[in-house]
Amino acid sequence: MNIFLAFVFGMLGGQELLLILGILLLLFGSTRLPQLAKGLGSSIKEFKKGVKDGEDEDAAELEAARRREQLRAGRVE
Repeated sequence: MNIFLAFVFGMLGGQELLLILGILLLLFGSTRLPQLAKGLGSSIKEFKKGVKDGEDEDAAELEAARRREQLRAGRVE
C-alpha cells in the first residue's frame, strides 16, 4: 500500500491533487465528502483486520497439521 501511495504521489503534483479534490467536492459536496472518507477508512480497517484474522487461522491450521504429523510419526515408530 505504501509503495502504491508513493507511486501515485510521485506521479501527481500539487496542482493535480487540488484538481482531483475540487472535482470530488463538486461531485459529492462538502458535507458528503467527510462521510465518504470515514467509510473508506472503516472499510480499510475491517479489510486489514480480516486479513490478519485469516493469517492467524492459517497459522493455527498449519500448527495443528504439524502436531498431527508428529503424532502419526510417533505412533509409527
